Amino acid sequence: MTNSHGDHLETEQKYDADDGFALPGFTGPGFGGLTGRRPARKRYYLSATYFDTEDLDLHRNRVTLRRRVGGTDEGWHLKLPVRKNTRQELHAPLDEGGPGSIPARLAAQVEDFTKAQRLRPIAILDTERTVVTLPGPKGKPAVEIADDRVTATRFGEGEEEPVTWREIEVEVLSDGPEASGLVEAVGQELRKAGARPSASESKLGRLLQS
Repeated sequence: MTNSHGDHLETEQKYDADDGFALPGFTGPGFGGLTGRRPARKRYYLSATYFDTEDLDLHRNRVTLRRRVGGTDEGWHLKLPVRKNTRQELHAPLDEGGPGSIPARLAAQVEDFTKAQRLRPIAILDTERTVVTLPGPKGKPAVEIADDRVTATRFGEGEEEPVTWREIEVEVLSDGPEASGLVEAVGQELRKAGARPSASESKLGRLLQS
């Protein structure tokens, strides 16, 4: 459920894919009844700056804070762990903060983790995203598939070389067993096409582990 701030629970599965991976067509009765036609694909360019303390206290607690431009939900995003594959996502508009200023509402949510330490930019991730949205039985959006080509740079004392990878995110857009069944069908199709379940639960986590 989304509130007036745009906050919502985010439930998604992530997969790794090689450069030559071909995103399946997702047609047929198992994919929202899109028999004989391919769902539309939209493309976006996203650039996100991630923030944390010097000791990466947010990351150690599975929390991410970013300021992202581009796409349909640009702004500040704070993600807090709830359970496996699910996080609480809190939003704030772009103009509520700047490169060195975190929106107060989001900063207050992480005070227990930061313990008065300064939050600073730690990385920038640029993403070329292709999005496919699959409908449920009633025609409403049920699952979103994002094919991401990521270029990530970690900020440090020296010059950090960019790291690149490709990943697929499958996000639930609606409640109910229909969406869960659709997510499973999408996962099976992705694995058949050569994608692999990701070992990282976030893009930033993958970068920091590289």
